[in-house]
Amino acid sequence: MDSKGPSLYAQAGPSIDMTRSMEEDSLVDGPLISADALHSAIRREFQPVPTHFHAGLLSVLHVLYVVLSICLGVLCVLKFGQEDVCMKILGNVKGDSVIVFAKVALWALVVLFTVCVRRHHNRVRSRGYLRFYRQTQDLRYLPLTIHSTGSVALLALLAARLSQTVHTYMMLSVLGLELLVTVPSLIYYTVKVMQFNGERAAPDVSQEEISHTYSVSSQPTETGFRGGSSLEEVVEKQADLIEYLKQHNTLLSKRLLNLAAEH
Repeated sequence: MDSKGPSLYAQAGPSIDMTRSMEEDSLVDGPLISADALHSAIRREFQPVPTHFHAGLLSVLHVLYVVLSICLGVLCVLKFGQEDVCMKILGNVKGDSVIVFAKVALWALVVLFTVCVRRHHNRVRSRGYLRFYRQTQDLRYLPLTIHSTGSVALLALLAARLSQTVHTYMMLSVLGLELLVTVPSLIYYTVKVMQFNGERAAPDVSQEEISHTYSVSSQPTETGFRGGSSLEEVVEKQADLIEYLKQHNTLLSKRLLNLAAEH
């Protein structure tokens, strides 16, 4: 029994080796993904953020609304000698009611602007531009916060039942204060987006790899040193980076599977 065992294994050994070599040859001779195709699939072209057009348009509409509201309040509500013109244009509708209705329409436009900006910035975040996403995080919601606060103030004025003159002046003051705060924030946001589009920089992950390589090659770094950034900022950056890497790995896996299926 013992003498036959080694001979059987000795006879089966060459056949097993031949089978393995044939499988390896089939894997080597199979369709391979070219380096150019893989590089073109992984490489991402820079996509600009178009929300600065929306911010500029919203700023112009806001300025027009406030100017027309002031004209309407002075001429039609306070009635400084233009009653006939107001009656022809507005009819039986009161001037302050027109201002309130237009304010609701403007608030709806601000909501649409906020939703649009949030959608585009989420795409920017998914492409790896985490620093720009964090820098504009508060600016995205600032116009909606200001307009919502102004709408609450207008509702409080309507419920206060003040005299017509005081009510009109207070309402125009609220609208003017909204304009003074909202338009500069929209202009600042527009400048930030235009700078981002003009730089056409690589994603933050690529920039950090380049800067890390340069810092390691040029000068040594101290272990455990953190240059003035707070713990909350570090945790937020790490969370954004982890979320981006998860989405990036998922996308790369899908692209590799598609390329493997094509080839």
